[in-house]
Amino acid sequence: MNTQADENALVRAAQQGDVEAFNALVLRYQDLAYTVAYRVMGESEAAADATQEAFIAAFRKLRQFRGKNFRAWLLRIVTNACYDELRRRQRRPTVSLDALSNSPRPAAPSPLHAPPESPEQHLQRRELHDAIQRCLNALPAEQRIVAVLADVQGYSYQEVAHIARLRLGTVKSRLSRARARLRECLQAVRELLPAAYRLKDEPTRGPADPPQETQGS
Repeated sequence: MNTQADENALVRAAQQGDVEAFNALVLRYQDLAYTVAYRVMGESEAAADATQEAFIAAFRKLRQFRGKNFRAWLLRIVTNACYDELRRRQRRPTVSLDALSNSPRPAAPSPLHAPPESPEQHLQRRELHDAIQRCLNALPAEQRIVAVLADVQGYSYQEVAHIARLRLGTVKSRLSRARARLRECLQAVRELLPAAYRLKDEPTRGPADPPQETQGS
């Protein structure tokens, strides 16, 4: 049985009330869900809360799932949980950006056979990580979510549109604006940016971005 067929079988079993099947789905996607939530929220505790809320919501809504892409459906719930919390914070701000940048951070994944880092390399990587997160934190929530999905997680425009339930033109417009802000923000740490982290001036995976956001933005 291939991976997708196995996942579909787990989803069907979980929809019939099989808790172990749902737990298997949680184990499969908890790291991904947390990583997305952490990049959107900018702090580990809030990311953990959003991830937990998302899995609880997914369990409650699982019988409503009729699609074939459980991952996209789950990430939509995760990003919605993050977006709702960010909107609440905008109405009742309680945490400063300084507090966010000083919050505990998950360790960055490294290749299995990667050479050990020197203390200087580790410090530079942490400084880059912190700078990127601060710049993400400064984005409006709707731009931050598409930037995390596209430029941090590597999803295509179409996948981001599907996850976020946005029109393709809206995704491109928000992502273009987010990238422009990130480029400007990251100029302060330009010397830390390796080629893999440099954002291109314009996206190359699709047609040129529209000058204005389309309906639904």
